[in-house]
Amino acid sequence: QVQLAESGGGSVQDGGSLRLSCAPSQHTGLEACMGWFRQAPGKEREALVVIDFQDNTKYADSVKGRFTISKDGAKTTLYLQMNDLKIEDSAMYYCAGDPRFWGSKCSLSTDFDYWGQGTQVAVSS
Repeated sequence: QVQLAESGGGSVQDGGSLRLSCAPSQHTGLEACMGWFRQAPGKEREALVVIDFQDNTKYADSVKGRFTISKDGAKTTLYLQMNDLKIEDSAMYYCAGDPRFWGSKCSLSTDFDYWGQGTQVAVSS
């Protein structure tokens, strides 16, 4: 069973930055479509950004201009650079991947099969 492991979460002050990482336990083609999501207590899970095999990206309006998704050269490790963090960005952050969705099928509404356990981000004033 493929596992995704997130890291890089933590506590930061309003306006600060964090960089999250997500690495799969094995090479499985998940790089076809990968993304970052978050869920705050009492709220629904929110899709933040997805990236396809050709590095095309789609961002949610809530993070556009502040967050940047990227992959390493081997396209196996996923990153999320988060700048200008706000208190409302506090949440559990998850990465996800799926080998089935290529090109235009990789979107913010993609129903991903593979998920990490999450990494907590806390932003304080």
